[in-house]
Amino acid sequence: MADVIIDGYIKVWSVPTIANLAAPTAAELNAGVAWEMNLTQDGLAGFESTTNWVDNAALGSTFDTRLPGTVAFGDMGVTFKWQAGTDTIYNTLVYGYQTNVVIRARVLRTTAWTASQLVEVYPVTCGQFTRAPYERNSLARFTVPVGLNSEPQLRAVVA
Repeated sequence: MADVIIDGYIKVWSVPTIANLAAPTAAELNAGVAWEMNLTQDGLAGFESTTNWVDNAALGSTFDTRLPGTVAFGDMGVTFKWQAGTDTIYNTLVYGYQTNVVIRARVLRTTAWTASQLVEVYPVTCGQFTRAPYERNSLARFTVPVGLNSEPQLRAVVA
């Protein structure tokens, strides 16, 4: 088996309306806005899950045992390169705005959405943006913190 590179093989979209988060349709996804070419290379922060564990050992147990409990995400945020002229992403991601962040990896970015593709769907609400510090030899950037507003679908399949 060959390793899969990520460069050029990730698609990230903001899709405000998805009827079934576990099975978004290609039409719903195409109605969204592409983000992957506006995000910085480290622009998806906190989208890694952590399992919280429940201790189920008894007083008489010889070993510490545990069962999976809730799943948490870190401080989630998206960092964008500011665009000259009308910046649609900046103008859209205002405090309180709700959308679904849809991530598709391991498929060439330019490949159209098609049935049976695996995607991750994160229903989020936006917090207040923060501009990156002013610095020389850098792009103007801003970060929008986002938080889950309902359970994500980490193994969704395009319908």
